[in-house]
Amino acid sequence: MTLERELTAPVAPALAGLELSEAIADVAAEVKPSVVLVGQGGSHGAGVIWRSDGIVVTNRHVIHDDRVDIVLDDGRKFTGIVAARHPNRDLAVVKIAVDGLPAARLGDSSTVRPGQIAIAVGHPPGLRSAATAGIVVAAGQAATLEGPRTGDWLQTDVTLRPGNSGGPLVDARGGVIGINTMVSGRLALAIPSSAVERFVAGERSGDPRAWLGVDGLTVPLRQVSHDVGFLLTEVAEGSPADRAGLMIGDIVVTIGEVDVIDNESVPAAVLRMNPGQAVEIAILRGGEPRHFTVVPTERA
Repeated sequence: MTLERELTAPVAPALAGLELSEAIADVAAEVKPSVVLVGQGGSHGAGVIWRSDGIVVTNRHVIHDDRVDIVLDDGRKFTGIVAARHPNRDLAVVKIAVDGLPAARLGDSSTVRPGQIAIAVGHPPGLRSAATAGIVVAAGQAATLEGPRTGDWLQTDVTLRPGNSGGPLVDARGGVIGINTMVSGRLALAIPSSAVERFVAGERSGDPRAWLGVDGLTVPLRQVSHDVGFLLTEVAEGSPADRAGLMIGDIVVTIGEVDVIDNESVPAAVLRMNPGQAVEIAILRGGEPRHFTVVPTERA
């Protein structure tokens, strides 16, 4: 190896690491103006400006009364009115009387994959708009101290402390993919942004639509136990089906306890699903039976 190569060979990884570090810092700086301080009764958490007309999203556990103090990144202070609390999720919507706010840019949480970079911004004790970075560990499920927990969650290894609750979880492009809500062991849980958006948009009654991320067509089968099946012609990248291991070419024969018998079987089964509730799907792959557990999500 020449001296030139000896001097330059180690530089590439170092430069790559520096570029990654700068990129994370740039994302945190981009998100910072949309992160607010939510204060009430001597305690505080974080919130995200979801709409430029004064709609802020935070965790339900951060607020206790119908009015909260909201402090913007530029130091302006407002009294926020709690407009809605989610009946099942740790979410709340707060309205402040101001327009033209720097709303967060939303990412697509339904296509988040384990291994992706994730960045959390919040207000841990003594700090404002502090950023921590890590990776997505799981999507659609979570490993907790009480054991595996299925549900519409994003689980990451970013560090969260008191004051981070209600703050954004963003991807490497700066899009909000979740609202940080709790810590289980050393890992953190976030509510996917697609579920948050549906709540903010006012879809608070009825059951939200479940999404698997597949498309296909009904085909005849030469099986004693199954006359027809649903051939997967598309599996969206990062979708619940993709995360579970389903592939194009798989033939779905059973969803839950319902067999595929006609063209309406799969759509009808999806309509009965609840986001975050695991479902067993039986398929044929190369003629061999296999079983997968899929956790459908919401998709805005």
